[in-house]
Amino acid sequence: MFRFANPAAFSWLLAVVLLILLYWFTQRAIDRKLQKTFGKIMAPFFVANISRGKKLIKLILTCFCMVLMIVALARPQLGKGKQRITSEGVELMVAVDVSRSMLAEDVKPSRLDHAKKEISHLLNILGGDKVGLLAFAGSAVLLSPMTTDKSALKMFLETLSPNSVETQGTELAKALFEARDAFKRGGEEVGPNERMTRVVILISDGEDHEEGALKAAKELADDGIRVFTMAFGSDQGGKIPQRDPRGVLRGYQKDKGGKEVISKVNGEALKQIARAGQGSFYHVTVNGSQMKRLKEDLDKLEKTEFDTLSSENVDEKYQLPLFFAFLFGLLDLFIGTRKRKDPEWKGRFANHA
Repeated sequence: MFRFANPAAFSWLLAVVLLILLYWFTQRAIDRKLQKTFGKIMAPFFVANISRGKKLIKLILTCFCMVLMIVALARPQLGKGKQRITSEGVELMVAVDVSRSMLAEDVKPSRLDHAKKEISHLLNILGGDKVGLLAFAGSAVLLSPMTTDKSALKMFLETLSPNSVETQGTELAKALFEARDAFKRGGEEVGPNERMTRVVILISDGEDHEEGALKAAKELADDGIRVFTMAFGSDQGGKIPQRDPRGVLRGYQKDKGGKEVISKVNGEALKQIARAGQGSFYHVTVNGSQMKRLKEDLDKLEKTEFDTLSSENVDEKYQLPLFFAFLFGLLDLFIGTRKRKDPEWKGRFANHA
């Protein structure tokens, strides 16, 4: 199927029309000014060496060049494009803790960076599941609704930082409720007798500064949404670095008494949340085996069929119009506007001399 990936580019054709009108009005204005100054009889002699035919050819070449460049900009393509396919899987919402405690470096390079790496690995091994991404700390924000486009998810994943949310702190309950709302807004629609398996994967160090996470997990489970939790960090804990915008270490976070804060993973809290949410708990280590365990547990859940749009490879055809645009532009440069000297007229003037 032939189509244009960027049809909005054709709005630039208006510029070609404006160029033609500008040429016509400019030519008329020059003719009128010459006739007004020198009269209708003498005016033609002042432009006798200018070829109107060549000027018209140059205009046509310029217009062709512009039109072909616009066609190239519209990106002509050959291919089937997007087609609807049916896949089978579950809906996953990955909720990532981006509070400052996740910057602790007891797990190298940091808890957050390690989590991003492990999530990327999980995306690589997932099948046809739909996955969404949200960030949370003292508040929660949805970064990506459910999608099967793993490449787009990885781009959002790389942007995760404490700046992803407006409020710092750690409120696991807010993350769980935001995940539930995201399922309602962007989840797969199912019939009254159908059931979609939905899972929240809560990734954190477990340092919850507010109560209510257990209650929230139970509410989600009652709504048919399982809660799996993953702990990142060590029992020994680590300091929370403070860096300037250039990434240079300026010190470590301190408490009100001036002591450096040691952030420790609270795996027990996350384990209780998983139990309340009818899910499983994983303490992620450096070898990545917990992600494989998670994948195995997800595979045991009931799968649902849903339609997705899959992009097929298309053949870009902008090169051909771009080549001819260059060719016409080159021809325009080599064509002058002066007339060739007429030897017959030269001879007549010589006889009068």
